[in-house]
Amino acid sequence: MDLLRAKIDDLASLMEEFKLGEAEWCGPGWRIAFQRKAPTPPAVHTAPVAGEAAYALTDAAGGAIEAEVNEAAPEMVGSPLNSPMNGIFFTAASPTAPPFIKEGDEVTVGQVVGLIEAMKFFNEITAHTSGRVLKMTAENGDLVQLGQTLMIIG
Repeated sequence: MDLLRAKIDDLASLMEEFKLGEAEWCGPGWRIAFQRKAPTPPAVHTAPVAGEAAYALTDAAGGAIEAEVNEAAPEMVGSPLNSPMNGIFFTAASPTAPPFIKEGDEVTVGQVVGLIEAMKFFNEITAHTSGRVLKMTAENGDLVQLGQTLMIIG
């Protein structure tokens, strides 16, 4: 138990020393993981002005922070093509080859639209629906995760 306590103390000290948000330490038969709590958000004070909204934020030191209100992005109509696995997404068969597809291209069901490299194997990613590629949400060389949207086809 003392050895475990020492490992926990060591990891906590390293997190503090290097200002880490999370840390993990593993060994044979054990694993310790820490994740720092998110800081408390700054206080928000609002002062409405006739006809428009104004926002004043203060940081932890009490200084004013400018804030902009962004309009909601228009909802993308189409069908997302999600990654079937974790890996590295490629838009072309090789660095010198042209991309399989790009935004605006028409695709058909079963057409290869990219590759995902996982464990040294290249897996073809095919279109699940026919239509136009409305948006590429993953770029060449991106690390993607299972279920992550690669593109929108509509």
